[in-house]
Amino acid sequence: MNWKKYNESLVRRGEILLDFDVIDNWEYELEKMNKNKKGRKFVYPDSFIRLLGYMRAYFHLPYRQTEGVVKEHASNTLPSIPDYSRICRRINKLTIKICDDKSNTHDDNFVIAIDATGVKVTNRRGGWIRHKWNVKRGYLKIHIAVDIRKKRILSVDVTSEEVHDGKVLSKIVEDVTIKQNKEIDTVISDCAYDNNKIFQILSFKGIKPAIKVRKNSRCRKTNHHLRNNSVKMQKNNLQQWKDSVSYGQRWIAETVFSYIKRMFGEYVTAIRFENMIKEIMLKASLYNLFQSITVR
Repeated sequence: MNWKKYNESLVRRGEILLDFDVIDNWEYELEKMNKNKKGRKFVYPDSFIRLLGYMRAYFHLPYRQTEGVVKEHASNTLPSIPDYSRICRRINKLTIKICDDKSNTHDDNFVIAIDATGVKVTNRRGGWIRHKWNVKRGYLKIHIAVDIRKKRILSVDVTSEEVHDGKVLSKIVEDVTIKQNKEIDTVISDCAYDNNKIFQILSFKGIKPAIKVRKNSRCRKTNHHLRNNSVKMQKNNLQQWKDSVSYGQRWIAETVFSYIKRMFGEYVTAIRFENMIKEIMLKASLYNLFQSITVR
């Protein structure tokens, strides 16, 4: 560990969050955004609005306080200051890219870990209320694919709590392989993704499944041969199977969830579902941005 460079990269995170150098390309970006646009022209570039979204997510700021921070620190630098309602509308209309690297990053062993976690839809709806009063309080499910080498999020999907983890895996894999043009060698996931259809999908795409099967799993003629092989190996010697597929690396996805929840909180502040998705995408994008400048 190079502690000096690591500390400098952590300091750099704060510089990014209060970096108003976007004014250097302010006019050029606006000209590009307003080209052939019908109706009212844009006044603020997307890069500036995205910066405000990052600030709001990291510091847990309401929209009005976000407006106040900009007025206090950049009123003499920026051409004008947007009010909180415009900040809200523009942030929720942004196109957020989780991973900007579209090059084919296929190595000899490109492995991703897929997992899901729950996020409360508001800070006031805790688990105690659900347990004590038997009140139904909804939460969101975040499904992610993580590059285990770079520890970066490659794909994010947000669903309601009723959606099973296994139903989202094919969509996430397709997002990584087709939209981002990445070739996956292995997918690591827990027993929530143990079903025959998932083994078939991964086999069809030429991806090796490193999926822990359920304890009551049995070899059946109707199963895909890869699932039967996994059942045999795990029943025979589970630890040996884990070592052979590097199953322990699945915890990198758990670490990413822990990192995001500690940094941004375990809840979303948006009210509408589509805005909740946008908020989570912003947080995942900022996590990747921090990860890209962190030196270890």
